[in-house]
Amino acid sequence: MKKKIFITGGAGYVGARLVNELLKKEYDITVYDIMYFGDHFLPKDNLNLKVIKGDIRDQQKLKDSCKNHDYFVHLACISNDTSFALDEKLSTTVNLDAFKPMVKIAKENGVKRFIYASTSSVYGVSDKKNVTEDHPLVPLTLYNKFKGMCEPQLLEETDNNFYGVIFRPATVCGYSPRQRLDLSVNILTNFAVNKKFIKVFGGDQLRPNLHIADYCEAVDLLILADKNKIKNEIFNVGYQNLSIMQIAEKVKKVVEKEFSSINNIKIEREKTDDIRSYHINSDKIKKILNFTPKYSIEDAILELCNAFKKKLLTNTFDDDFYFNVKRLQNIQAK
Repeated sequence: MKKKIFITGGAGYVGARLVNELLKKEYDITVYDIMYFGDHFLPKDNLNLKVIKGDIRDQQKLKDSCKNHDYFVHLACISNDTSFALDEKLSTTVNLDAFKPMVKIAKENGVKRFIYASTSSVYGVSDKKNVTEDHPLVPLTLYNKFKGMCEPQLLEETDNNFYGVIFRPATVCGYSPRQRLDLSVNILTNFAVNKKFIKVFGGDQLRPNLHIADYCEAVDLLILADKNKIKNEIFNVGYQNLSIMQIAEKVKKVVEKEFSSINNIKIEREKTDDIRSYHINSDKIKKILNFTPKYSIEDAILELCNAFKKKLLTNTFDDDFYFNVKRLQNIQAK
């Protein structure tokens, strides 16, 4: 019998790639998304996919939509700090207020497993060598604070018939049908390919990164894993902890190799007040679920280079499709 999976935010950056990857596994998938960026990039001709335009704050529609699903993957949110800050009231209602009612609806509708995408940024800045799942949460922004506040709200609702699992992914990179170009690796690659230079603010700040394909693999693993291994567990999911300057140097190397017309990409370094530096340890998910990321930052850069070559990404500085803040501003999201 096919697994029936309900995905909020399935038309977002990671959601769109995740949907495509999970459809290869012959799952029945329902995407529930407010569609700030549309849904034209989803494979709606696939008979195993149902797409619903819906708001997670609309409890009745959510209740009607998620019936008869065993798995609930929650990705939907106003994503990243700058987008959150545009309208804190909107962001609070979506990222925090809607969460507990949604969990209760999933539980009442017979969902067996609720998979929640938190963020590795909940830890804030830490001097510890290994930032593991038991590290105190000291978030620097409301976006990260609310991500962390939702975690116990899920775990409070779990019982023998309703399992919750939380993962804290690193900053995601790589290609998606709903591409974002406002994330570190993706930003730098866009500049290198299309402007022939990279501007780095600071450069010494660490950023944990995760290839989008590995993100999707981790979610699939949390769907398939033995319930006793994942019930009420929290997992960091990251790969390489590199500085922004190290990432820039990798981007320069890959782009110059992939495009014969691009040589001597300049890396411009500017001072910044943003000294946020994040790093995480992901040994727990490896130990318990045998998960090891397969793809490097270089693989993500290469994937983006190929997308540029194929003209899958065009007008990448002016089209608000690639930038969360710009799109939310332009549509006056409510």
